[in-house]
Amino acid sequence: MGNTITEVRARMLATIPSGLDQSEGSFIYDILAAAAIEMATAYAEANTVLAKGFAETTAGIYLDYRAHEHGLTRNAATAAAGQVTITGTAGVVVPTGSLFATNGGIQFKTTSEATIGGGGTITAAIEAVVAGISGNVPSSTIILIPVSITGVTAVTNASGTTGGTDEETDAALLERLLEAVQSPTTSGNSAHYKQWAKSVDGVGDAKILPLWDGNGTVKVVAIDSNKAPVSSAIVDNVSAYIETVRPIGATVTVASATGLSINVSATLTLESGYTAEGVLSDVEGAITSYLQSIAFKQDYVSYARIGSILLDTEGILDYASLTVNSGTANVSVASTEVAILGTVTLS
Repeated sequence: MGNTITEVRARMLATIPSGLDQSEGSFIYDILAAAAIEMATAYAEANTVLAKGFAETTAGIYLDYRAHEHGLTRNAATAAAGQVTITGTAGVVVPTGSLFATNGGIQFKTTSEATIGGGGTITAAIEAVVAGISGNVPSSTIILIPVSITGVTAVTNASGTTGGTDEETDAALLERLLEAVQSPTTSGNSAHYKQWAKSVDGVGDAKILPLWDGNGTVKVVAIDSNKAPVSSAIVDNVSAYIETVRPIGATVTVASATGLSINVSATLTLESGYTAEGVLSDVEGAITSYLQSIAFKQDYVSYARIGSILLDTEGILDYASLTVNSGTANVSVASTEVAILGTVTLS
């Protein structure tokens, strides 16, 4: 039985005695037509409410409500961190919270007070003002001083900032919720350690290695929500949290997965109007998405899948001389590694 406006109105009109005028424009028709609009809307809302009640068909705050019922909270975004080299007059104090920025307007603040040394420079720890993946910036990009600091003349970052992750997505929270419900967690079993690790902000997944160094030992290997190695700060947070909940007697080691760079090279046949440089970004994005999809789920990077990605990219007709990590076969990924995009060379 359908519940569109037309169907609801037709059912209502069918209940009116046949002797009364039900034609379009009549009093009865117009009254019931107005009611049918509201009733059809109510039916639609009822279906929406029903969908919001189930974890796999809901989203946003309603998914949060379902997760809360099982003791889970959506992981917050984490701020990227790193270091900057500040140049200026010897003896100048750079206060905690001093701001520096990239040309794109991404701001960072110092996390402790620093004093410029006799050589005219000082290295200071920084943290992104706004948490999230946007704070992960390359080296030599933090070069602006938004609020001038007397005695400071320049700033730069010798290395990129890392560790910034976005707020946990609906898909990731749903995956974690289903794991909690469908994988029994008892007395510190592997599922329990995985649940504990993934409940820490910034952790996208975790692999548990029981008895990795003898009886009573457990190793937790983590990746972040970008499916890349986690920062040392996240490792420390996971370790500290697990220490508060682990069974007595267990010796737990928490570590970041080691990044395995996947380097791709190929010679392309392109459609008219396309260049290797022009399709590079699309290829890199597609390979990155593929690598993220197999992180901690598959122990190899598929050579064939990389080739398929090239063929599926707009503007690419064919390819030759494809190598992945200098070979023409699948690339194995160890249990403590996560595959991440390295270099992509297209010609």
